[in-house]
Parts: sequence; structure tokens; C-alpha cells
Amino acid sequence: MESSVLAFATDLLDEGADAFFGNLTDRARVGGVTLASVYHEARDVFPHNPRRVVRYLEPGAAYFRPDPAAWRGRRLAPVPSTAIGEHDPFAEAAAQAGRRGLKLHAWTVFCHNDRLGFAHPDCSPANAFGDRHLTELCPANPEVREYALTLVAELARYGVDAVRAESPHFHGLRHGYHHERYFEELGPTAEALLGVCFCPHCRAAAVRAGVPADEVAAAVRTELRRRLADERAAAEPADLSALTDGAFAAYVDASAATVTSLAADLTEQARRHGMRLSFMDGGGPGRGWLAGIDLPALTEVVDQIETLGYARTPEAVREKLAAFALHGVRPQDMAVILRPMAADCDGPENLAAKIAVLRELGVPEVEFYHYGLMRLSSLDRIGAALSG
Repeated sequence: MESSVLAFATDLLDEGADAFFGNLTDRARVGGVTLASVYHEARDVFPHNPRRVVRYLEPGAAYFRPDPAAWRGRRLAPVPSTAIGEHDPFAEAAAQAGRRGLKLHAWTVFCHNDRLGFAHPDCSPANAFGDRHLTELCPANPEVREYALTLVAELARYGVDAVRAESPHFHGLRHGYHHERYFEELGPTAEALLGVCFCPHCRAAAVRAGVPADEVAAAVRTELRRRLADERAAAEPADLSALTDGAFAAYVDASAATVTSLAADLTEQARRHGMRLSFMDGGGPGRGWLAGIDLPALTEVVDQIETLGYARTPEAVREKLAAFALHGVRPQDMAVILRPMAADCDGPENLAAKIAVLRELGVPEVEFYHYGLMRLSSLDRIGAALSG
């Protein structure tokens, strides 16, 4: 089974290559590192970082040096983080990983990009009222798709083994934003409807699929107004698949086809450059319909589906993978991310038992979250579990 630890470029820069890679090989004993290449805004606590304990990550920043020629004339282009200064962490990571016999993976956040969304609102998803969700990019937008494809080609310059594709899909209303406020209970139906994109590109894709997009948008606005005006209506259950006599469901299916086609294009681009592509589905089966995640379709076009195996027990990890199997994703076509920290594990035996479940089911790859966010003792726990 292949193994890797997810990490930030700032972990490498703050600790230095010898300490960073030494912890990966000597403590965690993994065979690779999965380094964030483009990442979203965050505020994190780093227990063992020698330079800082609390750090703010910039909105939608890149942690490699983009090739200016590749982005000339583009509105959407990766912006290097100020945290890397004049460094190119990916170049350094590639050299060090090659020297130490480790694989380098690029953990890449595609459509959750607040920097580019705020700078180019017309590239962001729009709800049924036309309000733009500026923390995101819309996967139906041609400029967004061109940006994503070029990003994959850029990463190939570093000898990357696999692109871990996070957020190449739509996002719901509550994806997360600082000081996000909901003082009235919206109810799950209103929240779901507010997260569906009705931008011109998504409407056009639906029309090409034979869906009356404008009619669906009008029905969604009417339903939202009713639920926003009355808390009793907000609490009413709803069968979204039956809204507008099934046209809403067909609209969402067209959105899923958009995500699948983007994933297929990204995978083809990765393969063209000698890389693999893992589609990261953190929510799991049954939660991704409104985000455009069609697991049976995706498993036909990408190299691998990656998910979060966050759970307290090995049995719960097994159940998560069984749910994917019911949606057409075989364990052999998956990678699973585990957390060795106390939130999920009470010791190396617990982590080893989860890894044993993955091996038994035929999962070929396990990753561990997250280098900088865990104590050094948790890195030791990974090494003990993998060696057990």
C-alpha cells in the first residue's frame, strides 16, 4: 500500500528540508508527500512549527512559481502566496523527494478560490436570484475550465506523481466563510436551493440537455421566497427531485455532467503529462448530488476517488467504503485519508487497525492529514501503525 502525508509548503519552508523530510521518513515512515499547490483561506494552529503557532493562509493562493508564459493574456491565473517569498517550494520538494525516494503529489484546490472569485465575479456561481457566490469558481465557466487545465499542466513541471483534485465541483451555501451568518433558520431545502448555480453557463448546459433552465430558475425563486418569508414553510420537508415535475432534478443532473466532463478533461491532461488524478470527494455518497458529484460517472473517467476516512473505529471506516461500493466505486479504485490525531485515534493500534481494513479491502493508497496540524507524536503514530 502506498502512503503519504498531506502538508503545506509553509511546513517545508518554516522547518527546513532536513527536518521536514526527516519527519516524514524517520517518524511517519511514509512513501510520499502530498503538498498543497493551490489552497484556500484558513486560520490554523500548528503544534510543532518552530516559527509560529497560529497562521492565516491567504485566499486562493498558489504555493509554486507559475510560468508567466503559460498564463499570458488570462484573467484567471494562480497568484503566488506572499508566504513563499522568492522560493519555489514545489521545486525544492521535488528535488528533496527525488533524492530520498519519495513520491510528490500535488494537493490542488480548483473551484474553491475566494481570491479569484472576488476578483472576477462573473466566473463565480450565481444562485437563482443572480447573487454570486464569490468564494467559488463555476466549473461550467469556460475560463474556469481553461484555468484548471493549465494548472494541471503547470504541476507536471515538478515531476508530480498524482494531482489530488479538491473542489473541481460546485459547493453548497454553507461551504464556510468567516463571519458567515444565518440568524433565521433557513431549513435544509432553502439552503440546498440557494447553493445551486444558475449562471449563464450552467443554464446553457442545462438547455443543451433539454432542460427548461429559465423555468426551473423561476420555480426555485418562488420556492425560496416562500420559505424565506415563513418559518413554518422553511421547516417543511420537500422532495427536490419532484420540483417542477422533475425538471429541477434534470437541471442538477446537467450540472453533474458538467463536473464529470471537467474531471475527465483534467484526468486526460494529467495522463498526457505522465501523472494520475484523484478526485477528492470529502462528503461521501449521498451528499454530493447538489454539488454535481456523480460517483458512478466519475469512477469511469478519473484514475481514483479519494475520500476522508475520518472515524473513531475501524468498523466505521469499513462502513464508509461500503457506501462507496454501493455507488459503483470499488475499494481498488480509491485512496483514503485518515487522521492519526486524538479526534479519531487513541493510539497506534487504532490507526493500525484502520489501515488493516484498507489493506483487506484492497485500497491501494492511504494518506494522513495533516503534517503541520498534528503533534510530532502523531507522526510517530503513523510510523508505528504502518510498520505494525
